[in-house]
Amino acid sequence: MQRISHWKALTALTMTGALALTACGGAGGAKPAADKPVESLKFYNDKGGWKDAFIQVGAASKQDIGVGMEPVGYSDSNSYTAFIRSSFRTKEKADLFTWHTGKELEDLVDQKLVAETTEQWTKAIADGNVPEALKPYFTYDDKQYCVPLNAGYWVMYYNKAVFKKAGITANPKTWPELLAVADKVKAAGVKPFYQTSILFSFVWFETLLAGKDPDLYDALAAGKAKYTDPGVVEVMNDWKKLIDAGYFSDPGAKTEPQAQLKSGDVAMVNFGTWFSGSLNTLKMKAGTDYDFFVIPNVNPALTKTSMIFETGPVCSAAASEHSSTVKKWTDWWVTPQAQTAWANSRGDLSFNPKAEVKDTGLAALNKDVSGDGYRLINRWFEATPVPVANKALEVFGAFVTKPGDPMPGLQKIQAEADAYWAKQK
Repeated sequence: MQRISHWKALTALTMTGALALTACGGAGGAKPAADKPVESLKFYNDKGGWKDAFIQVGAASKQDIGVGMEPVGYSDSNSYTAFIRSSFRTKEKADLFTWHTGKELEDLVDQKLVAETTEQWTKAIADGNVPEALKPYFTYDDKQYCVPLNAGYWVMYYNKAVFKKAGITANPKTWPELLAVADKVKAAGVKPFYQTSILFSFVWFETLLAGKDPDLYDALAAGKAKYTDPGVVEVMNDWKKLIDAGYFSDPGAKTEPQAQLKSGDVAMVNFGTWFSGSLNTLKMKAGTDYDFFVIPNVNPALTKTSMIFETGPVCSAAASEHSSTVKKWTDWWVTPQAQTAWANSRGDLSFNPKAEVKDTGLAALNKDVSGDGYRLINRWFEATPVPVANKALEVFGAFVTKPGDPMPGLQKIQAEADAYWAKQK
């Protein structure tokens, strides 16, 4: 699931103390009382920062298939969640809405509130429009619900001018090479990596754990391992060593990461590919002012590169009165034509590998990650149950601000995890 998409959305979520997702919509499931085809669909979402992109896509769908799309955005995730849940009890069910994968989607499926999209997934995969690797994140009891809204891969963005000043002529391919790059940047008077104590405080935890022991990462997300296990403690201590070495920026800084990268206050930012759009809005040019590289594994013995990714669903109410129109729109949505418009409206890549992404670096990455050399790792935000994530973010935020013995904080997270998983049995 995708709880956040870009920095401004995350800032809004910080103010509300919530964790948001993106979502996707489909058709199927419970049969509505009456099907009433319409010329335009309302798309409820918690992605206020993507309003312009949604408007562009709505215009494109109107032109291509005669069905428009009107975005209705919420900036407060608590209000949005309450609205969507209450809408199922009204006559006007949401035609399209963003939601969450994982447990929160399962809750709606259990109540038969979300339209099934199994047939759409089967066709989309057969047509090469949706990677089969995304299918498990939209599957519940062997059936699919919703369709992807987007797919973002987490890479290391860097300021090219800073790299040039530090004498860096090649991107790192191994973890020791990455640290060597950080040393050169630091010697040039620039903080190597961006870090924050709010929301994105989880980034380096997931990077280090997924790059060192992806099996442990997955087990932790599933409640089959503990935050107090030796492997997790080791990762926290590795993180502390990086902090103590002076590799990170001030975690309490209020300046947005894209501004810090542009100014050269930090050399590198570990973020999802949607970050390209944030940099583009600051008039930074891809390939000239900034670029990115795949983050190498911490553990050189791993046979595949761990690639953190995020995805979220567009969903539709099972009892929507406009189910035929919803299906027509979501069938269009997964096509290369629609995804080309969507990706380029945001300066990002698409879940559809056939989409013609203008950014050559993003386009190349999209093709590379579909190969056999990568192991997709669900982003920590999506992989972690909400109560556990809330406590962990609190602990991580304190840790990056004042690093010390990680065990007391890990014990707090595990206590929350124990309580959560006990209720799932």
